[in-house]
Formats: sequence, structure tokens, C-alpha cells
Amino acid sequence: MSGPALHLAVEIDGDGAHPAAWRRAAHAPDQLLTPRRVAGLATVAENAGFTLITLDDGVLPPGAAPDPVGRIGAVERAAFVAASTSTIGIAPVVPVTYAEPFHVSSQLASLDHISAGRAGWVVTEEDSPEAARVWGRPLVADAAARARESRDGVEVARALWDSWEDDAVVRSVATSRYLDRDRLHYVDFTGETYAVKGPAIVPRPPQGQLVVLGRPDRVPAAQLDVALVEGRAPASVAAAAADAGTPRVFAEVDVALDTPDATGAERVADLERHAPWTDRGRLRHIGSADGLVAVLAELSRHVDGVRLHPLVLDEDLPVLSRLVLPALSERRLVARPLPGASLRSTLGLKRPANRFAAAAVQEEAR
Repeated sequence: MSGPALHLAVEIDGDGAHPAAWRRAAHAPDQLLTPRRVAGLATVAENAGFTLITLDDGVLPPGAAPDPVGRIGAVERAAFVAASTSTIGIAPVVPVTYAEPFHVSSQLASLDHISAGRAGWVVTEEDSPEAARVWGRPLVADAAARARESRDGVEVARALWDSWEDDAVVRSVATSRYLDRDRLHYVDFTGETYAVKGPAIVPRPPQGQLVVLGRPDRVPAAQLDVALVEGRAPASVAAAAADAGTPRVFAEVDVALDTPDATGAERVADLERHAPWTDRGRLRHIGSADGLVAVLAELSRHVDGVRLHPLVLDEDLPVLSRLVLPALSERRLVARPLPGASLRSTLGLKRPANRFAAAAVQEEAR
């Protein structure tokens, strides 16, 4: 673990974790996809002191009729948010089950440049057959094959981020050179289903490598900076965290908090009339802000951070901002990201050396 401070992340896709969350949202359905909406949520989270926001995504619509559904790509939303925030980390969800890792790596590197080093990447899978048809790709049918695509995709992205050395851009007026070609490298990756030669088309990200988050049962722990672990009780979370084998571990927690207008249980019951709240195997807190503070204090003994999934963003995020994070700050259990800090430095992760530059130094030393 990185230290006593607990890092808090919050998922801000859509209207909340419940599929019918839009029914209790504080805006009209046609406002869901507006720039003001996503920027407003990000600003609230940043002002509250969250370390990170995540933005869920997938090639298929996030719901079905009769609920209004729609989604703008997570990377596009993350880029917009990056330009309107200054300290909070931003991690879009980007599956590489069918997406081209070369293009994914370029998009994410660009996001890190836009955000001045505050970008992360949540690696997930596309497990629906319909997703393959949308992409026009052969179906990746079983869990092992999807895990292979995630593993290879992360490996390619990381190699491409290193394919430009940090000082590859020389901008020499005297020699009329923009790049030092000797500091660009082929990655020469060959996997079971594709090959990538490189180099990248975007300079190395400010962080060197973006912070990569994912489930260690889906992506090898050696490829992750942050493991996202689940468990329906703190003891289960603690066991999963102990087995993660990654530099940092975040617990996944669903929350439905008491508000001035209704208890968390009443709000859940109201939405359950329309659709069930899917049980994803996460720890779930339904109740008071003080109760959540106690849960997070307990989790801080076992994990480095928590990613919260609010039932309804418009109702739960204000309670988190007014009551939960201030209470945690008073107990010195959380710390705000500092201006100018990268996401890696906020999480206590070192900026990695470039693999090609390091190899050249080792070769010269022989």
C-alpha cells in the first residue's frame, strides 16, 4: 500500500450505477450528453477532492428501452474534461477486445498530453456477440480469448508509449530537424491474432506510461498499476487485495446514500420498481454518510483506494462532497491531489524509464 491516505475515485458515466437512475436525475433526459453535464460532474468531483474520475464505455448502448440510452465515447469525454479541470485524474474505460491497440495507445497518449499527465486507462472487455458485429470482427468467444486480447492490447500500448524516447523531439532550428529518428523505435510485436511494428504517431506521454487499471483476473497483474478488486464484504475485499500482486489496489464499492429527501433504502426501492440494480459482486453500502465513512476507514487498512459507483449521481455525489470526503479529511484518511502533480505521482508511482533508452544504456555499458 502507498501510505495512510486513501485515494477515492468515482465513476461518472450516465446518471448513476442503477439502470433506472435517470428517473431520479436532476436534469431532463436530453441533457445527459451535453458538455455542461459531464463538465459539471467532473468539477464537483474535483472540488470535493477526489483523486480520479472514471468514464465507462462500450461499443453497444448502455441500456435498453424504455430507458433513454446514449453515450459519447469515453476518450472524447475524457479529453473534454481534461481541458476543463486542473488536478483530478481522468481514466476512460477502453476495451481492446476488438479495438486496434495502436489507435487506443495513440488516443490515450494524446489524453495524457491534454491533461498534462493526469490520464489513466481502465481496461475492460467486450463480452457481447453484438459487439463483434458492430466492429465487423470475428467473435472473441470465450473468457480466455478475451483475456488474451486484453493482455496483448496492454502490452502493445505500453510498448508504443515507449517507442518515442523522452527527448526524441529535438526541434532544432539550426539543423531544421523536428525529430531525432534514432530515438524512435519499432516495437515489433507479434501476437496470436495480430502484429504491430510501430513506432507510435504520438510522442511519449508526460507520465511515460499512463496509469493502467483493471481486474487482475482479466489482465495479468504485471501489466497493471492498479488492480480493481471486488468482494461483498470487507474481509473478501481484503483477501482479494492481498492476492492482487499489483503496485496499488482499489476496491469497487456501490453506494446509495441517505439524502435530505429520502434514505438510501427508499431510493433503491423506488428505482427497483423499474429495474433491478445488478449485483456485480461488489461491496454495497446503502445508508448514511457516516456509515460509508466507517466502511472506507475499514477498507483503508487493506487497499490504497476505492472506486465508488453512486446509485444516482445527482443525489449521491453532493452527499459525498458535503459529508463523506470532509469527514475523511478530518480523520486524515484522504488527501487531495496537488496542483501540477501527475496521476502517477499522486498515487505514489514512479515515472518508468523508457525501455529502449534503458536498453541502449545497458548495451553501451557492456
